[in-house]
Amino acid sequence: MNYKVTASSSSKNNASIEIKESNLLFGTIPAAESTLPNPAELFLGSFSACVLKNVERFSTMMKFNYDKAEITVEAIRLEKPPRMDEINYNLKVYSDDENLNIDLLKKNIEKFGTMYNTVKSTCSVTGQVIKVPE
Repeated sequence: MNYKVTASSSSKNNASIEIKESNLLFGTIPAAESTLPNPAELFLGSFSACVLKNVERFSTMMKFNYDKAEITVEAIRLEKPPRMDEINYNLKVYSDDENLNIDLLKKNIEKFGTMYNTVKSTCSVTGQVIKVPE
């Protein structure tokens, strides 16, 4: 599979990423610090999107139903060299389905997630998957 995005910025302004039919704004100037995501947050957003996509994918393969899934991701960034050092996630899957095997879902997410495996090769990734009754 191949992927392509286009990003642009202009001096003293914020930037944007074009992906298919979406345009995502992100902050590159101090004035946007509290309103627009920064590159590190976009990175964590991609990690989150990968996990959520895999919940949907594995719900079909593992034959379980769920109402919604929510993920919170936190990271620790090192200064020298600047990089993510630790990532921790908390995934909640809202479901009453007896077919939902949380341990197997977590194993599959961690084994088959593209972003998960990319990140895992460069920093510590830990997390938990919790089934929340509806």
